[in-house]
Amino acid sequence: MVTIEKLTKFYGSNRAVNNISFTINDNEVLGFLGPNGAGKSTTMNMIAGYLPMSAGAVTINGIDISKEPVKAKKNIGYLPEIPPVYPDMRVREYLSFCAGLKRVPIAQRSKEVHRVEELLRITDVRSKLIKNLSKGYKQRVGFAQALLGDPKFLILDEPTVGLDPNQVLEVRQIITDLKKDHSVIFSSHILSEVSAVCDRVVIINKGDIKAIDTIENLERSFDGSIILHIKIKGDRTGANSIIGLTDGVKEISSIEAEGSDFYSFTVAVEGDADAVRSTLMAELLKNNIQIVEIFSEKPDLESVFVKLINQTSKKSTAEDLLAELTENSGEPAPELPENAPETTDDAPPEGDSDGGKESAE
Repeated sequence: MVTIEKLTKFYGSNRAVNNISFTINDNEVLGFLGPNGAGKSTTMNMIAGYLPMSAGAVTINGIDISKEPVKAKKNIGYLPEIPPVYPDMRVREYLSFCAGLKRVPIAQRSKEVHRVEELLRITDVRSKLIKNLSKGYKQRVGFAQALLGDPKFLILDEPTVGLDPNQVLEVRQIITDLKKDHSVIFSSHILSEVSAVCDRVVIINKGDIKAIDTIENLERSFDGSIILHIKIKGDRTGANSIIGLTDGVKEISSIEAEGSDFYSFTVAVEGDADAVRSTLMAELLKNNIQIVEIFSEKPDLESVFVKLINQTSKKSTAEDLLAELTENSGEPAPELPENAPETTDDAPPEGDSDGGKESAE
């Protein structure tokens, strides 16, 4: 299990990640979602031990990555958004080099390199220079190095960038298969991809967590409103009256005429949508109104994501945030420069649209 507790990151007086906490369970695929500038890459870099945190703790299999970084990182395989490949090395040479860095025993190194080449289907390019590979193959080589040493925990930042549709499906299947023996956290802008492979999702925006839950629960509980589309043939006025008076119908948002005696109703319902739908069908048929078509439109991950991201957050000054940090950490607050600017949720870290690369200090 990986535990993230009160994780915070400041760049000067700008807050990139604000006191976030969540866990990644064993044998789980966790999606990490957010728009550009949300703090996704900063968070993943801190979890990987690549970027120091301002406050908080990351514990991997009971090991605090700040206190025992070498021991903790043995459990991590990391694929950054830009694959960390050396263009002038050949694929097999590069993977052997990475296996050495990960201290894979020499006697097992060749076998381990072959294993990840087979898994990522890159055996046909293992003798080629990495700089001559397509973007998709470079991405797969980067993924392969993350799997070397069979780490328990994988951090994948946009793992399907640059892949064609067939390769995307292959990577999805690889991630699903890896769940049997690994825990995986990965970020993606492709919500259908997240829906296909993730057990849970974390949605983050401007350094704050907006939601942590299964996709099913988010879709079911976020709004409580489901849209029914009903196409009828017959009495428009009668259908309008029946639909409007049915328990569970919030409103009829639109009625469109479609030829002679055909009308389409768009209806917002709440509560038990299936029960409302059954009642509507029974009442319409009882009044000799023919139902041509009826189907429901439930909230999906995309609509939930958009609504959560568009929620506003309170404005905080740098002094407020540092005071909160001090309270959580029990240590004195660092001094702010004179006339420190206010930081709002609209101010991403300087020099990084996603807060993912730390500026030189």
